Amino acid sequence: MTYSRFVVTDLETTGHAAKGGDRIIQASFVIVENKQIIEQYTTLFNPKRQIPAFIEELTGIRNNMVQEAPLFREEASKILPLLKGAVFVAHNVPFDLHFLQAELEEAGCLPFSGPSIDTVELARMLYPTLDSYKLNDLAVSLGVHHDRPHRADSDAYVTAELLLKMMEKLNGLPLVTLEKMEQLAVHLKSDIYLLLQAVIAEKQHHIEHLPESVEVYRGLALRKKTIQKKYQENKGYTYPSRQEEKLDLLTQIPHYEQRDSQLKMMDQVYRSMETNTHLAVEAGTGTGKSLGYLLPAVYRSKMSDRPVVVSTHTIILQQQLMHKEIGQLKAILPFPVLAAVLKGRSHYIDLYKFHQSLKETNDNYDYALAKIQILTWLLETETGDADELNLSSGGWLFWNEVKQDGAYMNKGRKAWLEKDFYALAKKRAEEADIVIINHSLLLADLMAKSSLLPHYSHVIIDEAHHFEKAARERLGRSLDAADFKYLVAKAGTYQQEGLFYQCEQLHEKYSGPPNEESGRSLIDRLLHELMLEGEEWFGTWQSFFERYTKKRSGNGHRRQLRLTEDTRQLPYWKHIEYGAERIDEAMSRICAGLKRRLESLSAHREQMSAAEQMKLDELRELLEEWEAFIQNIEQLIFRPEEDEVIWMEGDSRSFTNTFIIKSHPVSPADLIRQKLLDCKHVIFTSATLTVNQSFRFFAEQTGLNEMVYDKVILPSPFDYERNCRMIIPSDVPEIKGATQEEYIEALANHLTATADAAEGRMLVLFTAYDMMRKTYDLMKDSGLLEEYVLLAQGISNGSRNRLARNFKRFDKAILFGTNSFWEGIDIPGEDLSCLVIVRLPFSPPDDPYTQAKHEQYAKQGKSAFTAYSLPQAVLRFKQGVGRLIRSSQDRGIIIVFDRRIQMSAYGRTFLDSIPGIPVREATLGETVSIIENWLQLCE
Repeated sequence: MTYSRFVVTDLETTGHAAKGGDRIIQASFVIVENKQIIEQYTTLFNPKRQIPAFIEELTGIRNNMVQEAPLFREEASKILPLLKGAVFVAHNVPFDLHFLQAELEEAGCLPFSGPSIDTVELARMLYPTLDSYKLNDLAVSLGVHHDRPHRADSDAYVTAELLLKMMEKLNGLPLVTLEKMEQLAVHLKSDIYLLLQAVIAEKQHHIEHLPESVEVYRGLALRKKTIQKKYQENKGYTYPSRQEEKLDLLTQIPHYEQRDSQLKMMDQVYRSMETNTHLAVEAGTGTGKSLGYLLPAVYRSKMSDRPVVVSTHTIILQQQLMHKEIGQLKAILPFPVLAAVLKGRSHYIDLYKFHQSLKETNDNYDYALAKIQILTWLLETETGDADELNLSSGGWLFWNEVKQDGAYMNKGRKAWLEKDFYALAKKRAEEADIVIINHSLLLADLMAKSSLLPHYSHVIIDEAHHFEKAARERLGRSLDAADFKYLVAKAGTYQQEGLFYQCEQLHEKYSGPPNEESGRSLIDRLLHELMLEGEEWFGTWQSFFERYTKKRSGNGHRRQLRLTEDTRQLPYWKHIEYGAERIDEAMSRICAGLKRRLESLSAHREQMSAAEQMKLDELRELLEEWEAFIQNIEQLIFRPEEDEVIWMEGDSRSFTNTFIIKSHPVSPADLIRQKLLDCKHVIFTSATLTVNQSFRFFAEQTGLNEMVYDKVILPSPFDYERNCRMIIPSDVPEIKGATQEEYIEALANHLTATADAAEGRMLVLFTAYDMMRKTYDLMKDSGLLEEYVLLAQGISNGSRNRLARNFKRFDKAILFGTNSFWEGIDIPGEDLSCLVIVRLPFSPPDDPYTQAKHEQYAKQGKSAFTAYSLPQAVLRFKQGVGRLIRSSQDRGIIIVFDRRIQMSAYGRTFLDSIPGIPVREATLGETVSIIENWLQLCE
């Protein structure tokens, strides 16, 4: 049956639970026929109950507006004809259809029994790279005007317009893509397969003309790949050393603002590259450091005919560099600029694996949706990089099955080599002037036997304050229950038909039926035993964990325990060692048996099909992972090294899913110096590298202190003295002078009053999750902030970036965050007027790594507090302060509740490390008055 009539519906209700008595207060139905909107019917309903205040605030529908409105049953006769013979469409069908069915039943009508299409699900299919699929966000992304969000008439009409846009996009997809989607769509929750069938039927009546940018290869439609060759003709590149020359270029950028610190940075970077002298640059917020290093880097690359490598910590900065700053340089420089992003192999899709996965028929919902999303994405992506995708958590499980994970070449991979995204990324990097990577890949490349990167001499490390920790993580080891379960399940017993079974089938095919000496039964028995041993061993770990750890102050249910010589003398540790020995022996024996199987099968490799060769390569990759796991057991349990810190951590509520044993080197400085600083020319840059105007701490942590290097501090061009104020409340109890409950109550009272004075627009930074949650609960339960939206990390739904977006959407909002919220959150303008720092960000004294560093400094006869804890806290404090002023027009107030910043001997170090901001102590009443007067000046 072909459906051409759609009823696009949106409902406003008194709440979320139809079964709990919530009712519809407004409904709107938009009729779409023959790809056109032909009619809209909207009405209010009397719900016969009070509309909650937050619903009134959200929708603008007040109780007095529905008092004279009809009951649903009185309008049912008008609604039923709209639904007849139509496909029901809504943005989140389960919600709207559930309420509609409940009201129809209440009115004595038959329920709607036709098909339904969820535009959220359809949008996920067709726009797999969008950050958000909320109606308003989707409308903005697709250029649809949405003037009154959360009103049924506006929401329904916008949903109808989005449906038409999505139907248009479906019509533009290649037939081979649509046919594969239609096979998968039967696993979706709404009846999208009907829409796909209709589009396919229509396209089959016409000759298909593919867009110039698309090709079909082995039944898979892909965007054509291009590699731009490096521009070689003109060698007369001269760096614009005079300020006027640089400005002649830079003033071509729209809205460019001259910043002397940026021009100075360009010259410093270029001089550093010319002389091969390492350089550390602290570039304050607003300096424009990305262009500050990229412009001289491009000139240096052109003149040396070698790429300059730029290493960042975050994906966000990688994307910004490619799409913003590199784009600006391409527009203003008198020669072509080539840049490439290169990431680790596992970021890229393996097209052969994906092609094979489309032949499977037993998909669950998440796998089917992920496959459809990837089918759309392959028509658009130039990179094949998973970071572009927005998959569900189940979708990421599917990604793990189709990502690049090995360098082994088989018949299947050979057939797709020309289309391979990872190979393409490396080719683009070889042709590029600027190669953008992340810290982890840079460190992996330094440790690799053969380089993954094209030959380079200069590397610029941006977000350099993260580099030492990234080095620790790259050099560290880990063991966890989830990894163990994955490795054992991937092999599988013979009955489970995993890789072991599949390779046994190959062995039988190419070497004949097994005999008693074949080892099949032994490996199978050992796999069964390993599963039981693993369950028992991690159970022993759990008992040990719960016995010897306590809830870490401030971090909720997250617990940690450092594994030291003393820990290894505790009762029950021997049980862990005995379990580790049994696991080690079983895994080693299985590994040896499977290796023999692999060697035997490898003799028949050329006779095998592409799919069979892939199974062999999967087994080889799995065995490498098994050997790494065995090595980690031996290293972490039996042979810990003196210069590493080992600890266990997990969440007491979900031990099995969160338990992990980790190790980090106590100091990676020697390795950074030997592998990087001795071999390459390096420029470190960040907004936070100095403590009290000194690079000493950063240099010691990275090994730079043992090298000859230049250093420069470029202050922010923003006028902090004029545009910012810092208040230290004088009537909040000192942290050590009150119980946690007393302190949190005082804090909540102050925050409530200051939030009201600032009319929201407040970011509150905590160092401990537990304190944040209790403060959030007190403020929410007080009833004093009913007009405000309270958003909290780990409490409100969504990632850090999504919470930040939601914060900007509401006029009166308060955002609570810990840890990662101290940096990377960018909220310019009036959206953020007040920044609160609850406590100075010292690492907890029971943090395993902090303990190990303190011991290291104690052995050297140094004060660990002065040499490590204080500078680390100061750098984090600088990151937090940097959240407030993000442009030259921004104004704001910082409130620091930790009075140690004024009363302790070390407090001045914090204040002397940030731009000059007027600081004063104030009571709560004075603080409210300062905020109100300050905001009036801003208006």
